[in-house]
Amino acid sequence: MKKLISFILSVLMFLSLAVPCFVAGAEGGIDIHETKSQIPVVRILGDGEPLYDAQGNVLFHYRNVLSEDLGSDEDGDSDIMGSIANVLLPFLIDGLLTDNWDAYYENLQKEISELTGDAKLDCNGEPVEGTGISRTRKDFLEYAASHDKKGKKGYYSYTDYHFWYDWRLDPLESADKLNDYIKAVKKVTGADKVGINASCIGTIVTTAYVAKYGVEDIQGIGYTGSLANGAEILSESISGKFDTDGAAIGRILMDSAYIGLFDFDEFINTSIDLVIASGLVDYAEQGIRDTLYNKLAAGVTSALALSTFYTYPSYWAAVSAEDYDEALVYVFGEEGSEKRTEYAGLIEKIEAYDSVVRQNFTDIIASIGEGGANFGAIAKYGFQLLPICESYDAVSDQFVSVKRASFGATTSTIYDTLDEDYITYQTQLGFDRYISPDKQIDASTCVYPDSTWFVKNSSHSRYTDYELKLLYDVATADRQLTVEDFPWSQFMVYDYDTDTMEAMTEDNCHTEQWGAEKPAVEKEERLIRFVFAIINWIIELFAKIF
Repeated sequence: MKKLISFILSVLMFLSLAVPCFVAGAEGGIDIHETKSQIPVVRILGDGEPLYDAQGNVLFHYRNVLSEDLGSDEDGDSDIMGSIANVLLPFLIDGLLTDNWDAYYENLQKEISELTGDAKLDCNGEPVEGTGISRTRKDFLEYAASHDKKGKKGYYSYTDYHFWYDWRLDPLESADKLNDYIKAVKKVTGADKVGINASCIGTIVTTAYVAKYGVEDIQGIGYTGSLANGAEILSESISGKFDTDGAAIGRILMDSAYIGLFDFDEFINTSIDLVIASGLVDYAEQGIRDTLYNKLAAGVTSALALSTFYTYPSYWAAVSAEDYDEALVYVFGEEGSEKRTEYAGLIEKIEAYDSVVRQNFTDIIASIGEGGANFGAIAKYGFQLLPICESYDAVSDQFVSVKRASFGATTSTIYDTLDEDYITYQTQLGFDRYISPDKQIDASTCVYPDSTWFVKNSSHSRYTDYELKLLYDVATADRQLTVEDFPWSQFMVYDYDTDTMEAMTEDNCHTEQWGAEKPAVEKEERLIRFVFAIINWIIELFAKIF
């Protein structure tokens, strides 16, 4: 692998996809592993689980980008320069000089494909033979499907019946395997029904399962960090809705430092802030938009998508209904294009999911309760959405907006609160109890307004034991639980430092690590912002020197 060019080409992928893999359980407080139930619960995770090749080597994952070894390798510097040349030369010669960009797109896709290697799926959406979950996970599934794990006291633990799967694959196919697993668990345990707790891409697989098999075998379902209704950074970034903002980049860096992904010293932070305040990021973006963006957007999107993670039907399942048609055109071209023909097998899987699930999504979610199963969802927020899409100002958990993860909540942007006239109107209707204390969320418009919870200061990268315990109880209860059945409230605040959860109030709800102000429009505002950034930078420079 050509380390330097691999790192450069993968930075964009990391920024767009890094969040969901850094999942950590809370320490202290509630221990989810001590939770017991008289019925088995199937736990379905997202894309943080490592996958392996036939030789047992870990496949490429975007979480490894920042740990890439940038030193020399056996290929030598000549191959590194060759890689750079393969991308830059057609850009400069064929593209800029002759306005023919095909060679550039082809080489860009080829070089990034070398980085992702066997982690990619083929043009039919199928994995390289021998790649997938580990042998250990396969053994776990085989054992669990043939053994009753009920403890001596007659209870099942939270970890007894994980459903491990290759999260890259077609969710409809994964749903078939989930159905087989649920049937096996029911048979070996003698249980009439099982519970399901799902997060991230696991919610997509579960939704596909409900669409195909209903909830006859299910006691209850709990979702957290759901992508099943679409995820903006996976959806908008490949459908022509790519956008960014300098201040948003600063906020995401602050959030990432806060949750422990990485950190910079204060001088670097103030240097970044100075660059942002100077407007260089925004000017550079505007310059690109005015020159090359509209010309290259579709071609570059397609090359990046098909050399990385949009060979995964599971990621296509996270494309929203609003973005779906445009995303198909951006990645595969118009009907009758060469790529439509080449990737016909993959597109068939993508469109099957669209027909079965996406087009019927709200009805499928509603059918869970209508079919007699319990349902609960947790949407997390208080963080900047990764700033690579038009919705970067959405109230979110870094990866997906509250509106989508909650299946319909009405929200403000990160700059605002809900309009006072709107709040007054909802109060007159008797819906004031659904308005969050920070006035950013109205839960009354959710599909399940009384069984949807919101946790502020809990990011997509952290599923706390409090959240998992709540949804575990929902999934295993003998009736539908609501916000009235728990010691907190519909709106909660999580404290990262002390691992505590408490009901949200007007006093404790301002947890953001940043102050979000709408981008300055007036020159005077921008100038003041820049002056303060310079002063802070000089102060930190002197502190660094002395």
